[in-house]
Amino acid sequence: MTDRGVAVTGIGIISSIGETVEENLQALLAGKHGLSRIANFPTRLQEHIWVGEIKRTNEELSDSLGLSLPHAFTRTALLGAYAARQAVESAELRDAHDLRTGFISSTSVGGMDYTERYGPTYLNSPEWHRYISSHPAGDSSHKIAQHLGIKGLVTTVSTACSSAANAMMMGARLIRSGRLDRVIVGGTDALSKFTINGFHTLMILSDAPCQPFDEHRKGLNLGEGAAYLVLESEESIQRQDKHVLAYLAGYGNANDAFHQTASSENGEGAFLAMQKALAIAQLAPQAIDYVNAHGTATPNNDLSEGRAMQRIFKGNVPLFSSTKPFTGHTLAAAGAIEAVYSILALQQGVVPPNLHFNTPMEELDLIPETTGQHRSLSHVLSNSFGFGGNCSSLIFSKA
Repeated sequence: MTDRGVAVTGIGIISSIGETVEENLQALLAGKHGLSRIANFPTRLQEHIWVGEIKRTNEELSDSLGLSLPHAFTRTALLGAYAARQAVESAELRDAHDLRTGFISSTSVGGMDYTERYGPTYLNSPEWHRYISSHPAGDSSHKIAQHLGIKGLVTTVSTACSSAANAMMMGARLIRSGRLDRVIVGGTDALSKFTINGFHTLMILSDAPCQPFDEHRKGLNLGEGAAYLVLESEESIQRQDKHVLAYLAGYGNANDAFHQTASSENGEGAFLAMQKALAIAQLAPQAIDYVNAHGTATPNNDLSEGRAMQRIFKGNVPLFSSTKPFTGHTLAAAGAIEAVYSILALQQGVVPPNLHFNTPMEELDLIPETTGQHRSLSHVLSNSFGFGGNCSSLIFSKA
């Protein structure tokens, strides 16, 4: 393995701003967000919150995947299969068994978008029994792997909002250790009443489009989506003369063990995760050209992450923005969606804007990029922080 890191040879994505990589890129360049009122299922909060919802029904997603009815793919599995298939096609993989190939997927919702819907009628409605086994997080991973024809290592990561970043980290480590040649990694999550009501109970949902790092931020907007990356070893790409999109050069995970849902005030977990990622990548902090921040627009996260960035960059914070005002917070899929955006930033030489920002935070001398910036980028840091203090950072480097 070279010191450049693990090669990324394919990417796939579906989010509220686009169903392909190109559609997502064009929305980012145009500053066009995908936030709206929820429409796919009824909720008492429908007129009170904004979400990043994908305006395609489960039936439409099922048809696009060529799935025969009846099947037990929940929306989480459907979105994941849709994005993972794109990634495989992007990497031009024609045979998943020509090399030692694994699949690592992440989710927090799992199949509960269906089990919450049919729970009260399971006992009296045999037609819904096929969804009982779809509830666990691992079920969607195995369904997606089966759809792709992957029969090697298949496993699931569920560490809240850092899940996909940890899936990518695990895949990179399996390749670096020589255990696998290729790993498809990423995450998928669908909107559900359970998550909407849960975040509402925590009082961190905004009644307006979210404003990361703004003094008057009110909270986050939930979203849904999926994204996957194909990671390959240096030997694999040389053997097949593969085109490399970027390199996953560094990664780090830490836990500040501060609170069940809140980050520590000085951002200790975030600081340690970024520090570890830089060490793996063998980069100094000043080598980072852009930070795709976790940036949830909650009072706690933005203050904690901002302080962590000030600590790691010692007051000289590079260009940064949160892309969650585009897609909403897609939970376990966020790290993978934002990894795709980080790779697009490297390829296109562009820093996506931090939408809806107006007023700097009193506690921080930090202002995110509010308009798209065209810059030559070599290294991008992407942050993903989850409940329980599980913090992860990834560094992508230009191919």
